[in-house]
Amino acid sequence: MLLGAGLAVAPPAASPAIAADMDGMAAHMTLTPQEPRQPGDVERAAAIADAVRAAIAPYSDYHKAIADGFKPGHLDIPQKEYHFSSRENFIAALRGFDVQRPTSLLYERTPDGGFRLIGAMYTDRRDAPDTELDQRIPLSMARWHQHIDLCLPPAGEGLKGMAGPHPAFRPRGSISTASACSAAGGRFIAHLFGWMVHVYPYEHDLADVYALPRNMAADMAGGAAASGTGAMGGMKMP
Repeated sequence: MLLGAGLAVAPPAASPAIAADMDGMAAHMTLTPQEPRQPGDVERAAAIADAVRAAIAPYSDYHKAIADGFKPGHLDIPQKEYHFSSRENFIAALRGFDVQRPTSLLYERTPDGGFRLIGAMYTDRRDAPDTELDQRIPLSMARWHQHIDLCLPPAGEGLKGMAGPHPAFRPRGSISTASACSAAGGRFIAHLFGWMVHVYPYEHDLADVYALPRNMAADMAGGAAASGTGAMGGMKMP
């Protein structure tokens, strides 16, 4: 069955990388429950995907995104996807959902050093109930995520303590309590920015349109410390 701009309907599912290894980020990640599909959910999710595609189309040129206030984050670190984020849109999202105002535009790096637009990220406040998130994007089709209990490394350490199979800090870090973080000289963040959801409107299957973030898959599979930076471009850490 096809909906919207050729979107195929399939049950949402985690990618193999995510399904294979949740251990790395389990202590630092919370997801909304995958709710049973309700009448109209598929059609609404497809319509949202179409609207997102139209909303972000002007930013296929990443230079325009920067000119319009979307600040890129951590371009010096290899990642599966890069966030170009708007603090203004982040604040607006705390008050309501506007598909025209994504908190972040998502890009992947191209071989020539540029960036190709692949999607958008929307956010909500950290205490938003599931019912509110479901009103924004159906929880049967998308799983919102929130980064929690993060320990940021001591100032000046850079990527030290974030790399390797058993990092101490950031989203894959072994430290997940305020006391342990303090003992390690780090800075504890109980909630990072609130609820987030990625939308990849150029995919052809709704399961891929609303897949979990690509950097998350790399983190869960023990990928580069790059994706564990714990911050979005244009957004100041709490």
